[in-house]
Amino acid sequence: MGKTYERIDGRLKAFIEEQHIFFTATAPLDGNGTVNLSPKGVSGSFAVVDERTVAYLDFAGSNAETVAHLRENGRITLMWCAFQGPPNIVRVHGRGEPVFRDDPRFTGLLAHFPGVDPTPHGLRAIIVVTAELIRDTCGFAVPFMSYDEDRPLHAQRFAREDDASLSEYFASLSEYFEKKEHVATSIDGLPGLPLPLPGMPAAG
Repeated sequence: MGKTYERIDGRLKAFIEEQHIFFTATAPLDGNGTVNLSPKGVSGSFAVVDERTVAYLDFAGSNAETVAHLRENGRITLMWCAFQGPPNIVRVHGRGEPVFRDDPRFTGLLAHFPGVDPTPHGLRAIIVVTAELIRDTCGFAVPFMSYDEDRPLHAQRFAREDDASLSEYFASLSEYFEKKEHVATSIDGLPGLPLPLPGMPAAG
């Protein structure tokens, strides 16, 4: 019942871009290591860069398993499923890379996300995925669920709450990451988010 695609375009691209949530799955090379599965759901934080490349914004959180796994081996699977309309599940299996703030490519990649202000969310990196296998399946068993709106809690948690300068804000964000056990290193001890966190590059 599944179909394999050569590229992300047309109906497939439209379906992916219409979904309000997607999931990422990664794992370390060690067979005894921890498999990670994460939901991603901030509107505007995902983009189809070209027919074989997608990217999403990696926001602040209390761990960095995906970043650590990608730094070690690059393997990643992204999944979208329809909770409304015709049933469908799409998976992109590929190789991913975290592009950090001090990478020369960061500003150019950020331009693919014009619909979201990343600052309140504590943007750490942009995850870029090159597709190696693109497939869809029926999704007949996925239940109907309705989307109401994005939760405001993430932006509220990581947004600046005073008149501090941007440099002070990013310093405090870096301090937040340094206090978390599994941000600089993964659960299994792999290198995670490089710290201290660089400031955001200047626009333009």
